[in-house]
Amino acid sequence: MPGSRNGAQGVLGLVIAGALCLWSSCRSSRAEVVPSIEFIRIPPATGGSPQLLETIEGRVRGARPGDRIVLFALSGSWWVQPFTEQPFTAIEMDSTWKNRTHPGVRYAALLVDDQYRPPLQVNALPEIGGHVRAMATAAGAAPTTPARTIRFSGYRWEVREAANDPGGSLNLYDPGNAWTDKQGFLHLRAIKRNGQWVSAEVKLTRSLGYGSYRIVVRDVAHLEPSMVFAFFTWDDFGPSREMDVEFSRWGEPQDKNAQYVVQPYVVPANTVRFTAPPGRLAVSARWEAGRVTFKTTRASKTVAGHTFTSGVPSAGNETIRMNLYVFEDKRHPVLHDSEVVIEKFEFLP
Repeated sequence: MPGSRNGAQGVLGLVIAGALCLWSSCRSSRAEVVPSIEFIRIPPATGGSPQLLETIEGRVRGARPGDRIVLFALSGSWWVQPFTEQPFTAIEMDSTWKNRTHPGVRYAALLVDDQYRPPLQVNALPEIGGHVRAMATAAGAAPTTPARTIRFSGYRWEVREAANDPGGSLNLYDPGNAWTDKQGFLHLRAIKRNGQWVSAEVKLTRSLGYGSYRIVVRDVAHLEPSMVFAFFTWDDFGPSREMDVEFSRWGEPQDKNAQYVVQPYVVPANTVRFTAPPGRLAVSARWEAGRVTFKTTRASKTVAGHTFTSGVPSAGNETIRMNLYVFEDKRHPVLHDSEVVIEKFEFLP
């Protein structure tokens, strides 16, 4: 019966068409999944440390075969994690991922394809697009134990405990290396313990912004060529926001022992070196929009000064910090413990 056969063929065609439609819909719905990343576990927000590693983990949605996770931690700049030679984190069958990271104040996870080659360090994270399919960022979790603080010149200062690498040299830190005496003077000490230098750093617990910053410090001319005392601004949330007064010869005994710097120091015009004499010094920085003026005096006589008008950062989340640490130089290693005494800190808006 031709009519019945045609009818059966028609029904079969509708069934096949419907199945194809359903299959096409399934494929379409899978293709429309927008890739995304979420954090399951976020490390504490702390200063960068080359020695500490914390667990970080999360989940990804919409990953394709070959996709991987790249992690970054923010400490001044964004640094790839956990290591330069191991920059990729695998995505498991259940769409989760897990790795270790050095600490930072913020963390980022990027979903990337197998063609993406992450940099060691960037000032800003890449945009989504091309080899970067998704990205998530999060502030570090609150530390499990509060940082130790001390009172100095009417301000509260946080004492560093985590290791870091100022000047490219690994330094450990001990809160016991920073204290105030009966006169209210701040002492910073660097000592050698079990073959490793243990340094000191304090930072103001709040940002003060534009204004005049001034410290009075006792003799720093006695420091060995590879010892460093620095009075500086630093912003954990953004690069190139550092301005320094640094007392060091950076391992070169014949060099001048002090400098003013607006980072990055690799720009020749951003560093001005001078010689700091023995004795008590007053060191100041007048910071305004687009301008910072440094000045060093001894007994009211000007030792050195300089005004920078290029590359000066705008006010942000920066804090004033002071540290005493060792710059590693195998030709002229530090031989003795050192101590610096800061008598006063002042700020005028």
